[in-house]
Amino acid sequence: MPTPHMKPDARIYIAGHRGLVGSAIVRSLQQQGYTNLITRSRAELDLLDATAVANFFGEIKPEYVVLAAAKVGGILANNTYPADFIRDNLSIQTNIIDSAYKTNVDRLLFLGSSCIYPKLAPQPMPESCLLTGPLEPTNRPYALAKIAGIEMCWSYNRQYGTRYLAAMPTNLYGPGDNFDLNTSHVLPALIRKTAQAIQSGASELTVWGTGTPRRELLYSDDLAQACTFLLNLDDEHYNTLLLEDAPPLINIGTGEDITIRELAETVARVLGFQGSLVFDTTKPDGTPRKLMDVTRLHTLGWHHTTSLEQGIRLTWDAVRDTL
Repeated sequence: MPTPHMKPDARIYIAGHRGLVGSAIVRSLQQQGYTNLITRSRAELDLLDATAVANFFGEIKPEYVVLAAAKVGGILANNTYPADFIRDNLSIQTNIIDSAYKTNVDRLLFLGSSCIYPKLAPQPMPESCLLTGPLEPTNRPYALAKIAGIEMCWSYNRQYGTRYLAAMPTNLYGPGDNFDLNTSHVLPALIRKTAQAIQSGASELTVWGTGTPRRELLYSDDLAQACTFLLNLDDEHYNTLLLEDAPPLINIGTGEDITIRELAETVARVLGFQGSLVFDTTKPDGTPRKLMDVTRLHTLGWHHTTSLEQGIRLTWDAVRDTL
């Protein structure tokens, strides 16, 4: 095993440490023996406040930054609050990326989303298909903010010699997820609705859309391990991701997908729902397919280890008493 780039006592700031992604990254780093993790709650540091963020970076001077803070939500939330999604995400990433540059952060990992790729992108989606076609309209403001973040990392690398990397995870799920039916993504929504159907003794479970779109899903702890893997790459391999003529972009996923119907059936099986599934075709399907091309990540030597059924079971075991 090569020597990790980050020393055990490295000052690592995880922005968004209470979210699904950030909390998993904190767990992963702690499990790997990192002892100097820096976190701030929203009450302690408002990431929308440029001055507050600049003062924080000036005082703490982190060596590494994981930018996992973002305003996120499902189709309904994105459609209802488009201005909030583009404004808040642009502000958060601008404040952190600029402050990281001004305080000489060694490596920054900016986390985005697979929705940055065109709605009708080739499947699986390689990093090279960025900006090659129209986006899915239901989350375009959020996607454009994330694309701007990728461009910022690339621009700062080219102009200032920074070493910032943008990682695009596929659809994520795990114990720290959002299970609010009005704002959650498809898997936590299915878990919540299935749990409610079981509790009420319902014979049917209604699933949004036709059930035909395909989704790739990655367990949050697997993503966290991928992030620490990338941050710890030796310079030779890390530099292959920081090219002058291409965005510093890498996909993180499983390279496998299933239909929403199959996903709903898997959730029902894990939770023990015995009724039938009904598909509400008046509700939007979203993007027909979003499968990541993870060749670049696999070539570097990282693969996911948690199967979908295992991940759903781990998530359910962690949240069953709270839903």
